[in-house]
Amino acid sequence: MGGGPTLPGMATTPRPTTLLGRHLRLDPVTQDDLPALARIALEPAVYESGYVMRRRPGTADEALSAAREQYLDAPACDGRGQGRVVFAVRLAEDSGLGAAGEVVGTSSLGEAVLAHERVHLGWTLYHPRVWGSVVNPEAKYLLLRHCFEELGFGRVKIQTDAINTRSAAAIERLGATREGVLRRHSRRED
Repeated sequence: MGGGPTLPGMATTPRPTTLLGRHLRLDPVTQDDLPALARIALEPAVYESGYVMRRRPGTADEALSAAREQYLDAPACDGRGQGRVVFAVRLAEDSGLGAAGEVVGTSSLGEAVLAHERVHLGWTLYHPRVWGSVVNPEAKYLLLRHCFEELGFGRVKIQTDAINTRSAAAIERLGATREGVLRRHSRRED
């Protein structure tokens, strides 16, 4: 699961690692994961209610190209607020959600600022068939535990677009504290 615990004031930069849970395994995204992520990006339900801030791809080739750019070609975390580590969220065992090893989404750790012990957990995308299941709570738990207990961060930001009521409700169910709305903070591609 990565490195050992750190001391307060000793946050370390997120690096690619594998995180294991009861239902999920989070691995660094690879080339082999891109077709599954592209298929998820083509799901019409993903774009209802502002779930993704990007324009919906029009073709499978466009979705694959976008997945490569967004997930595989993301710059590495530098500890000064740039880059991110992208995880493929996959099922750890056969279940009603799908087969063991199947990629059902992605999430990332990024914008890490070591001097202030903060990191952003986001860029999350799941296949609609796993919405409302164990997937999001367990993936977030694994990532939050990794951030706090292994990397030594004191603050983890989770955010969503103001119109994305589905994600806002999911974040609230995690027990996160809502701190407000940043207006005109990020321009939507769509």
